[in-house]
Amino acid sequence: MSSREKKDYYEILGVPRNATKEEIKRAYRRLALQYHPDRNKSPDAEEKFKEISEAYAVLSDDEKRRIYDMYGHAGLSGAYTQEDIFRTSTFDFDEIFRDLGFDLDSIFERFFGVRRGPPRGRDVVMDLEVSLEEAFNGAEKIISVPVSEICSACGGSGAAPGGLKTCKVCGGTGQKVDRRETIFGFFTSVTTCPACGGSGKFIEKKCPTCKGSGQIKVMKNISVKIPRGADDELVLRIPEMGERYAGGKPGDLLLVVRVKPHKLFTRKGDDLYLDLPVSISELILGSKAVIPTLDGKVEINIPSGTPPGHIITIKGKGMPSMQGGRGDLKVRLKVVMPKKLSHEHRRLYEQLYVLEKPFIEEERKSLKD
Repeated sequence: MSSREKKDYYEILGVPRNATKEEIKRAYRRLALQYHPDRNKSPDAEEKFKEISEAYAVLSDDEKRRIYDMYGHAGLSGAYTQEDIFRTSTFDFDEIFRDLGFDLDSIFERFFGVRRGPPRGRDVVMDLEVSLEEAFNGAEKIISVPVSEICSACGGSGAAPGGLKTCKVCGGTGQKVDRRETIFGFFTSVTTCPACGGSGKFIEKKCPTCKGSGQIKVMKNISVKIPRGADDELVLRIPEMGERYAGGKPGDLLLVVRVKPHKLFTRKGDDLYLDLPVSISELILGSKAVIPTLDGKVEINIPSGTPPGHIITIKGKGMPSMQGGRGDLKVRLKVVMPKKLSHEHRRLYEQLYVLEKPFIEEERKSLKD
C-alpha cells in the first residue's frame, strides 16, 4: 500500500489528533483485543491488526509522531523502514501484549518480520485420545510426550567443538546496518543479518550428538486436564512444551482432542444418540424401557402406535457444553425382527396376518390408482 493510500493513523485508532499517550494506549488495547487473529477469525482481522499496530507504533513514539504530524506517511517512509518502526523500544507493546495474554515475539515475527532476540521454538502438535466418559466427566490424564531439550554436548549451538565460526557478512554482530541520507537528515536502520539469521555465527562442523539441530528429544510425563464437554478437534495448549532453541523461548505443545467412538452412544455436537431395540408389539401396544445414560439409568415411555425409527428426546441427558448447560439424549426406536420363529410365534403371527390383511389391502389401494 502506498503512503497516499494509507489511512490516517488517528482515524485508525479512533482518537483525536491531540490525544494523550494514555488515550492512544487505551484505544490500541481495545482494538488489539478485538482484532487479534487468534481470537477474531474474520478474513480481514489480520490486516486490521497490522494496521492498528503500525498506527500505535508511530503515535506512541514522540519522534515518529512529530514527523507524521508534520509530513504524514511520506515523511515516515523517507525516514524509517517498516522494521525500523517496530524495532525501537520507546513504545510499550511488551506490557500491553503481556496483559492481553499474547506472545509478543511470535506476533512481531509473524506479522511484521521483526525478530526481537533469539528465535522462538516451533509449536508441536499431537493428538490426544480420550473416551466419551472422560469427555463427559472431565479428566486428568498423565501422558508421555517428546520434549526438546538443549543438547548438552554443544550447549545448543549445533556445532562440534571448534565448528562454530563467526559470520563473515555481519562480522558476528547478527545485524546489518544501513546508513542513508534523506530530506530529513541521516538515518540509520538496523536489520537482521540475512546470512546467519541474527546469530552472528554459522556452523562449519555439526555436533555429532544432535546432528546440528542444537536439541535432543526426551520423553517426559505431563499432566493434562480434559475439560467437561471436550469435543473432537478441541486444542489444549500446554505453554513452553514445544521445540526450543538455545537462548530462545520454547514453543508450545498443542494437543488436539480426539474422542474415541463409543459402543452405545453417537455424539453430534452436545447431543447424544442411542439406538434402542424394540419389537413391533411394543410399538403397537406401547411399552416402557429402562435405558442407559452417561450418568445413570432412566425409564422412558413408548406410546402406543409409535412408528418405527421414531426418536424420543430426553432433555438435558446429553453432553455437557463447554459454554454451559447440557445437550439432549436422542433415543431412536430400532425395530428388531426375530431371527428364528418358534411354532407358537408363527401361529400367532399367522392369526395377526389374517386380522391385519383387510387394513393393509385398504392402504394399498392408493398404489393401484
